[in-house]
Amino acid sequence: MPNLIVFTDLDGSLLDSTTYSYKAALPALTALREQGIPLVLASSKTRAEMEPIRRRLDLQNPFIVENGGAVFIPQGFFDFPLERMRTRPPYQVMELGLPYHMLRDVLKQIEDAIETPLQGFGDLSIETIMQVTGLPRADAILAKQREYDEPFLLQGPRPLIEEVCRQIVTRGLRWTKGGRLFHLTGETDKGKAASKLLSCYHRQQRMQGETDRIETIGIGDSINDATLLAMVDYPILVQKPDGSYDPDIQLPRMIHAPGIGPAGWNEAVLELLAQVP
Repeated sequence: MPNLIVFTDLDGSLLDSTTYSYKAALPALTALREQGIPLVLASSKTRAEMEPIRRRLDLQNPFIVENGGAVFIPQGFFDFPLERMRTRPPYQVMELGLPYHMLRDVLKQIEDAIETPLQGFGDLSIETIMQVTGLPRADAILAKQREYDEPFLLQGPRPLIEEVCRQIVTRGLRWTKGGRLFHLTGETDKGKAASKLLSCYHRQQRMQGETDRIETIGIGDSINDATLLAMVDYPILVQKPDGSYDPDIQLPRMIHAPGIGPAGWNEAVLELLAQVP
């Protein structure tokens, strides 16, 4: 069992916000692999989007999709049965969010309530998604395969944005914002999903008779990473493309990565690995 686990956001963190490349983070990725430290991806991306990334990174660990909507755990990864899990070979799925069709219905209810059109991913063509996100066509198709989270476009005066957010909260749901889009989710987030997955690692540790504390690193760049950063021992905030840090994330013990996206990710991880026993 590992004594350290790294949870990371993708877009704007491990992946460049424009090119979606992780090349600048290769030295730190290599160091994690050589030291046997699990890297758990925690993203707003869909399962369909994340599977090719996991293959390219040669990862076999569980991963968190759609802002904590679900945790996908490879079958047999833990040495104990996982209760209340949905089996979807080759995974067991810890579903924490609401089904996608319910989120779509709620977005339409809010649209009617505020008498203002709201465009979710389900309303957008592949071409529009490409324009909004900068994704190539193949990746935009994967991004549209949503299960637990509805990204939506929200522009306009501040009172309008505040009213949409209020409408979401009054319905018992949550909203968050990534680099480009707002997201409508169930009553979950990246931090909650990471905490539940960490509990599985702790249970595995107890079964193996190990007592060393598992320490955690969390890495992100936007407000939708705030809950993840808040639940780890070592929160790392990477710089935005303009070199700034998200002003809405203020946490004690925050480590400010000395660089943008994967370059900052790389430097912060290498520096922390040299310090953590």
